[in-house]
Amino acid sequence: MIGLLLDKRVPSSLIMYGQLFHMRCAVNLIVKSGLEVIECGVEKIRESVAFWTATPKRMEKFEEAARQLSLDYNKRLVLDCKTRWNSTYLMLSVALNDKDVFYRLKQRESQYRSLPEEKDWELKKCVIN
Repeated sequence: MIGLLLDKRVPSSLIMYGQLFHMRCAVNLIVKSGLEVIECGVEKIRESVAFWTATPKRMEKFEEAARQLSLDYNKRLVLDCKTRWNSTYLMLSVALNDKDVFYRLKQRESQYRSLPEEKDWELKKCVIN
């Protein structure tokens, strides 16, 4: 993959003619570019996760709702770091599994206003699977 990327660039446009072209950085840039296509949906899920992870009390409510729905709650919600695509992937994969909890809590919590729409959840299924 790196070879293909380097072939597409003019060597003189890269630092030290591409000798410092690092694979992790390249993969990160490619994935981040792909995530920009669905950024609106990612942002909605990010806002939801941020709301429910903001305080220990909210986390307890979230976990309790998961138990009430008899969901296998083995991974806690985690807010991503926007500069690390793998943390965004983790956030999306955990949130997707807990989709029904978000809907249940929307009915119970008046302050929760960032519930993603169904189209946002469907788009995430394509990304995660």
